[in-house]
Amino acid sequence: MKTQNIENYLNSFANNVVKDAENLLYSKKGQTALGQSIRATVKKDANGFSVKFYMLDYGTFLDKGVSGNKKKISYTNTEGKKVSSPYSYKTKGPPIDIISKWIKKKGIKPTGTGRGRSKNTGQYISGLAYLISKKIKRDGIKSISFFHKPLSIWYDRLQDDFLKVFTEDIQSYLTTFTKNK
Repeated sequence: MKTQNIENYLNSFANNVVKDAENLLYSKKGQTALGQSIRATVKKDANGFSVKFYMLDYGTFLDKGVSGNKKKISYTNTEGKKVSSPYSYKTKGPPIDIISKWIKKKGIKPTGTGRGRSKNTGQYISGLAYLISKKIKRDGIKSISFFHKPLSIWYDRLQDDFLKVFTEDIQSYLTTFTKNK
């Protein structure tokens, strides 16, 4: 049976989810490597079709959030329900070296060398990175649902439209089948 309409529709569905996830992430975080890494594939096999989405690993943490050891974080799942993040900080916070790189990338600099402050910006950055890591460990990382929101919206549309697309493929198959008889 021909399934071209279904395959085209699933490709469109996947591309719309990716595009909207990129746009939502861009509006919240600006242009990022994470946004550029989001992609999808549609594969046909003996059992039908599969749609798979890919992104950098830390995207899942931003999408669903990470609970701190003092504060619970939740996100909105594809059914529109608020659920607790499956991720949490228990004994360790985010790595200080990663936060130090973020501080340098953002250009955060000491405001002066007042009393008790070191002129060595390396010490400032590592001290600030330690404090930020400690706060993130305590409070967690808020969910931005940049992927789940568009997936939910487009999945609802998929459920509404899929029967129409499937019917078109069946009609095309029946027309081809009767012509060939």
